[in-house]
Amino acid sequence: MQLAGRLGRIKPSSTLAVTAKVLELKAAGKQVVGFAAGEPDFDTWPHVCDAARAAIDRGDFHYTAVGGTPELKDAIIAKLARDNGLEYEASQVIASCGGKHSLYNAMQSVIDPGDEVVIVGPYWVSYIDLTVMAEGVPKVVMASEASGFKLGPEELEAAIGPKTKLVVINSPSNPTGATYSEAELARLGEVLAKHDVWVLTDDVYEFVRYDGERPRHLASLVPSLAARTLVVNSVSKTYAMTGWRIGYTAGPAPVIKAMATIQGQSTSNPSAIAQAAAAAALSGDQSRLGPMVEEFRKRRDYVCERVNAIEGLSVSVPQGAFYVFVNAHGVIEKAGCKNADELALTILENALVGLVGGTDFGSPEHFRISYATSIEQIERGMDNIENWLAGL
Repeated sequence: MQLAGRLGRIKPSSTLAVTAKVLELKAAGKQVVGFAAGEPDFDTWPHVCDAARAAIDRGDFHYTAVGGTPELKDAIIAKLARDNGLEYEASQVIASCGGKHSLYNAMQSVIDPGDEVVIVGPYWVSYIDLTVMAEGVPKVVMASEASGFKLGPEELEAAIGPKTKLVVINSPSNPTGATYSEAELARLGEVLAKHDVWVLTDDVYEFVRYDGERPRHLASLVPSLAARTLVVNSVSKTYAMTGWRIGYTAGPAPVIKAMATIQGQSTSNPSAIAQAAAAAALSGDQSRLGPMVEEFRKRRDYVCERVNAIEGLSVSVPQGAFYVFVNAHGVIEKAGCKNADELALTILENALVGLVGGTDFGSPEHFRISYATSIEQIERGMDNIENWLAGL
């Protein structure tokens, strides 16, 4: 018996594959440094954990409404008004099993076979496969390294064609950390306003930015876009809640209803306990966020300094997220590799540092370093990479 043909059109997540290999080597007793996983090394905030315990004590561990509890929906609505200047009702928000699940449901709801999805590269690895799973056609437009990996309005205009159904905007970006200013977002919004396309904003790193800006949301900057914008976010990165698996989407009620229909026939509701925790995270004290971002800033600065001191490697200093996208052009051939994916594998095998090659992000001459780990681990990992490359 053969497996379904659709499996031949998608690939496993390269970030998860590298993370699994790192864990496998650690289990075998190897002292491996993991720079692959996009997972904050901080603990989930105490009051969030307290909310989960209180939910268990109350017996709130049964099925909920497919799209989330009223308490979580209220917290999402309040957060979007407070932080993003966006107004929604309960029928316009849905909670799902993580940000990736939110993206999956959104694409399944608006993309028909053959529809084009404009994706800015370098891009998060799953955008392509989520598009293909919805029978859409990814249309990648690569942003240059010289531009800070940010797309200009002229480039966006040129990418949108008669078959375009959806445009994905991710700022700050995974894998590059590219972070759009309010003025830059407004210019992109002016282009999008001229075209009858859906807009999906992936905002999961919205608070992890180092430029001092808190720009208004794209759908607030260009109000005409609100009726066709899907705002996707999660609690994973902001509140160090990756394993709790709560993402959410806000948008026009018909799309949210469609997403609930899909979710109702797949996962049904997210974990009731995790929903209680997420509601507390979104609505509670936010004071821990600033120190966490400042710690990420210190790590970013250290990683960039170390990378740029290694002959053949270079990186521009990103303004958001917790990744650096390293240009490895100067060492790929020297290491006997064809691309940065092979280089990353070779570094894992020889220097015991787990990196993610750039091919699945759209750039085979780069690799990604996640600095969402302790400074001690970052120092050791950079020492290992530098020492191994020096011996070539």
